[in-house]
Amino acid sequence: MPARIPMIVGFGGVNATGRLSFDHGYRRMVIDELSPTLQARTYRALAALMGISDDPGAADVQARIRAGTLIRRLEPDTARRMRWHLPLAPSGAGERRYRLPRRQLPSPLPQGWTVVDSSADPVEVEIEADRGLFGVIDRPLRVTSAGQVPAGFNPADHYASRNHPRGLQLTVFGASDALRSCGIPLETLKERVPPDQFAVFSSSAMGQLDNEAYAGMYQNSLIGRRPTAKNVPLGLADMPADFINAYVLGTAGDTAGIVGACASFLYNLKRGVDAIQSGTARVALVGNAESPIVAEVMEGYRTMGALAEDEALALLDQADAPDHRRACRPFSDNCGFTIAESATYTLLMDAELALELGARNLGMVGGVFVNADGYKKSIPGPGIGNYLTVGKAMGLTRSLIGEAGLRQATHVQAHGTGTPQNRTTESAILSELAQAFGISNWPVGAVKAFVGHSFAPAGGDQLAAVLGCWSHGILPGIPTIEHLAEDVHSAGLQFALEPQRLEPDQCRAALINSKGFGGNNATGVILSPRDTETLLETQFDDRQLSAWKERSEAVAEQATAYDDRMLDATEDAIYRFGEGVIDPANLGISDEEIRLPGYEHAVSLRIPDPFRN
Repeated sequence: MPARIPMIVGFGGVNATGRLSFDHGYRRMVIDELSPTLQARTYRALAALMGISDDPGAADVQARIRAGTLIRRLEPDTARRMRWHLPLAPSGAGERRYRLPRRQLPSPLPQGWTVVDSSADPVEVEIEADRGLFGVIDRPLRVTSAGQVPAGFNPADHYASRNHPRGLQLTVFGASDALRSCGIPLETLKERVPPDQFAVFSSSAMGQLDNEAYAGMYQNSLIGRRPTAKNVPLGLADMPADFINAYVLGTAGDTAGIVGACASFLYNLKRGVDAIQSGTARVALVGNAESPIVAEVMEGYRTMGALAEDEALALLDQADAPDHRRACRPFSDNCGFTIAESATYTLLMDAELALELGARNLGMVGGVFVNADGYKKSIPGPGIGNYLTVGKAMGLTRSLIGEAGLRQATHVQAHGTGTPQNRTTESAILSELAQAFGISNWPVGAVKAFVGHSFAPAGGDQLAAVLGCWSHGILPGIPTIEHLAEDVHSAGLQFALEPQRLEPDQCRAALINSKGFGGNNATGVILSPRDTETLLETQFDDRQLSAWKERSEAVAEQATAYDDRMLDATEDAIYRFGEGVIDPANLGISDEEIRLPGYEHAVSLRIPDPFRN
């Protein structure tokens, strides 16, 4: 029996290009190649997201929108500084007096401290001069480029965020956008799907590291603040999945937060595809959110030599100042990657259910391959695993659309980080395998030139570009570079330095490639909507397909209505805190099933023996 087809029926989120549903983010990358009508719709969507009330058709407003999107200089000014504590040695004998609130007075008193007046508040204390202190300064960052979400957009404004870490704020917005983009109400899904057959796979590669999460846990006691009860749990790397389950979907199915460094999106996508193909889930919401634009994180990557420093960027151009817009330069002369924030989510559904509900056909995931590097000289160094994942993905693509299809109708969205090491290793992998499969001119894109490197969601940023290419036939170029570096391998490859128009018969499948620290390699195969429909014809009859297309018209109208509303004013994200909480006393329990209030179908307890026929 053939595997179930994991159709992509919704996609959404937000990154430096804007809102990702309905190709708005993709269109920001190729906006100069679009018709005036599509340009106007893209500017309108961005204006709504950025809170711009002025006419988005005006030239000056469009210039402001363009300047406030994609990779750019860190905003606001305070983001370009990092707090440091410098140790100060005493200069001589004597005492120093300080005041502090009575509630902050240490007990017992540290050695060398004396309280002058214990009845006062604030309390005055004398500290012996030989006790060292720290002086607080703000040190300018040496990296001031980043892939920030559009200027003026604050995810916390779109639901009751309750001081959540920014990564979880992006999660709620992104998951809501993806869910609404499918055009099928959640209530309808709950009528058709048992509660244990919804799956959510989502994570952040590094966890939440701002002051509301792990930064607060580690730093608050050092800067005169108290850690909060939220710092620890909200920092967990699996928390995006937990938030979606608890506050967006309210479902009770399979869930996990899978972490694979910069390949995390594809790791989670593989888990979703496996669940759909095996039948353990009929609906899977898959994606990631990351908000690593934190001074301490940036300084950590800078000291590794991984980020593009301002001074090095200026040196590349023989200029006095860095070109922040061109900070990420995949496959050209470059000096490091550009850190970014993003939330990318895709809604998968098995084809049978998709046809029953009239779901949108955005394409399908043919498969995702994951391989480690084996023994390595260093954890961040490259290895052999990505040869395996790309090779397997190409082999699957050949099986799905044929030899000629692989050679003439595919392209690859490279990991393309903008580092000297990536430009040589990834280009070598793609070039060698292209030649092995007889490909002479394989189009290669690298969207990090537009959005930067968002770690866990990076593969989703690439998927957004692939889905947009299916709709508009334009492979975004690499606008930040003018030439390939001398050590880039190009045999068999065609790096799209300019936007490249692809005919429909050239847009049948795409590969998304990810290479992560630690040997986390993954490559996914995405089939076009047209080839997805061709595959559907092998599993469903004409009557089923005709009924699906008829039902899909109403679903498409509902999806478009959401998009239209978002063009006028960005509506609140889905966030159901404390709503629909099920009391265990209200479960309907027998030895055959468990029935949950609010769901049409029960959870079956008739579990077959998987080891015997």
